Amino acid sequence: MLMDSIQKIIGACVRTLRKQQKISLEALAAKAGVSYQYLSGVETGKENFTVQVLESLAKSLSIPVRALVVAAYDGASGVSAPKLDPKYFRPQAPLPIGLNASHIEASANLTQSIIHRINHNMSLEVGQNLQSLIQGNNFSGLVSNIFSNSMDECSPYKHNHDQKYPDLICKECNNGREIGLEVKTTINIGKGGESHNGHSGWHVIACYNFVESGDIRFVHIMFADINGHQTESPDWNYVGSKVNSTTGSRRTETYNTNLKGTTKLRDGSVYLDSEKVIFKRWRQDREGSIPPWSIFAKNT
Repeated sequence: MLMDSIQKIIGACVRTLRKQQKISLEALAAKAGVSYQYLSGVETGKENFTVQVLESLAKSLSIPVRALVVAAYDGASGVSAPKLDPKYFRPQAPLPIGLNASHIEASANLTQSIIHRINHNMSLEVGQNLQSLIQGNNFSGLVSNIFSNSMDECSPYKHNHDQKYPDLICKECNNGREIGLEVKTTINIGKGGESHNGHSGWHVIACYNFVESGDIRFVHIMFADINGHQTESPDWNYVGSKVNSTTGSRRTETYNTNLKGTTKLRDGSVYLDSEKVIFKRWRQDREGSIPPWSIFAKNT
C-alpha cells in the first residue's frame, strides 16, 4: 500500500474520532503538542507523521494506538466493529473518581473491536463466529476479561490481580488512596450484580446484545458504589452453592444484588440505548427519593 494511502486512512480515522468526541481541531492539536495547521494536514492525508505523533494523538483521544490503527483499517475496508453512540451517554450519572465517559467509550469500543476481529478471522478460517463455539456464561466471562483489559488500556484504572478483588484499581485517583472497580458483563439487560465475595465498592455492569454477524454491541452500562454483604444495609443477597439439576455441575459460592442494590446500578446508568432498552417497568427499591441522575427521574 502506498504511503499516501496509509496517511489518508489514519488521518481520516483521527478526524472521525475527534468529531465523535466533539473535540475541536485546535483543542486536539494543543493537547497533542502539534499545530492545528499540521493536524489539519494529518487528517486530510496531506501531512506525514511519526510514530511519536501518532502515539500523542491516540493518547489525546483516549484510545490505544493499536485500537486507532485497527479502527482506521476496518473503516477503510468497509467492515467495522459496532461503536457506542455518544448521544446515549448520561453525563450526570456518578462515576468513580478519575473515570469519565471518554474512558468508558474508548474501553467499550475497543472491546467490541476485539470481538469483531476475532469473529472476522474465525469466519474466514472456520466459517463460524465465536458465539457459536462458547457457552453463554463462558462467553460473558470472556467479554468481561476483554472489557477489563480495555479499561486497563484506556483509563487510569489498571489490573489489580487475577485472583483478587477488585478487578481494577486506580492508585492516583484519590490523593494516593486506592479506588477499586469490579467488572461484569452480561447479555441480560438491566441485570444486577453477581459476585463471589459480595464486597463493598464500585461495580460496573456492562450489558450487550448480539448483532447479526455475532459481534456484540453494548447497550446499557451501569455504575454504582455497592454496600457489602456484611454492612448494616447490604446490597447483596447470599445465593450459596447450588447444583444444576440438568448438568449436575455445582455453582460457585455466589452473591447477587438485592433489589436495592440492583436499583442503585440502574440509577447509575451512564450509557443507555433507549432504542434497545425498555426500562420503565423495572422494579425499584431505594432508601430516600429518586436521585436526579436516575433513569427513573421525571426530568430524565
